[in-house]
Amino acid sequence: MLNKLRTDLQTRGNFVPLSEEVHAAKLGYYYLLFGTDISKLNKLIREYDEQGIPLNAAYIDVEAGKSHYYPISIGQVGLSIFHQYLNTGSRENRAHFLRIADWFMQNRTENSKLGTFWLTEIPKPEYKVTKPWKSAFTQSRALSILLRAWQETGDDRYLQTATSALMVFTLDISEGGVAIRRPHAEIFYEEYVAEYPTRVLDGHFFSLFGLYDYMRAVPSELSPESHALASALFNDGVQGLIEALPKYDLGYWVLFNRCEVPGYPEFDPCTINYLQLVIQQLQVLSKITNESIFDVYKEKFNNYLSWSNILRMYQSKFKALKNLNRI
Repeated sequence: MLNKLRTDLQTRGNFVPLSEEVHAAKLGYYYLLFGTDISKLNKLIREYDEQGIPLNAAYIDVEAGKSHYYPISIGQVGLSIFHQYLNTGSRENRAHFLRIADWFMQNRTENSKLGTFWLTEIPKPEYKVTKPWKSAFTQSRALSILLRAWQETGDDRYLQTATSALMVFTLDISEGGVAIRRPHAEIFYEEYVAEYPTRVLDGHFFSLFGLYDYMRAVPSELSPESHALASALFNDGVQGLIEALPKYDLGYWVLFNRCEVPGYPEFDPCTINYLQLVIQQLQVLSKITNESIFDVYKEKFNNYLSWSNILRMYQSKFKALKNLNRI
């Protein structure tokens, strides 16, 4: 825990660069400009297979864990490689990116009710998830990768799969979907689909970015129904986020999630790096939507990054992690 605190303090103020273009129909750089340093990209990535697909190490609380394919990480690496391709024009980078797009094609699951989705194999003990699980964040990564592959190659299989991947956003987690859609609750897209809502904040943001990629890349003139669906899903999620943000605001810091899984700590604040990510996600969403509320929360959350607030947060974070057996 002390090492985590030290690392967080050292990286305080280190924000990821953001893309300047967020509206063009041609999908270029992703909204956050992921670099090539794997230690910064994702600390759990340990190796690559023979096709250049990254594998993650297991979480600290997973017994007998081994390296595994983690779709969210695979998508993040794919976007990083796509950035390298845009920067250099390298055919090697292009081929590597398309191998990652093909990994999503080859590892998809299809269902007449749920459409296309991807499963993550590693358990999530803190959410009592022991079977392969869906994720709105994974769907978003797949959308961002597949749509860029479609635009790059003209291969309609990528577009068809991306379109089918929208369906699972329309259903509540109790129906096999990746959303919280129920009376008296804001609509929320789940990074970790469990029996109960988990509501991890950054995962909802990233889910919106993938849906917006679809709106940009697939205009209504090309596909009226799918563009309308992606737009409705995006707008639902934006409204849900506006309703949810006050519930994450602690007045001095921000919650990591609002988890209803029995036994999960009621109070689990985010880390410094996580708060910095959320601040940048707010900045991106403000630019996309022109909703001033996101600027208000961006400034408010940025002002929380003081030494006194950080130390106050870590006292509570230590208790939450200890309760979850993660330290």
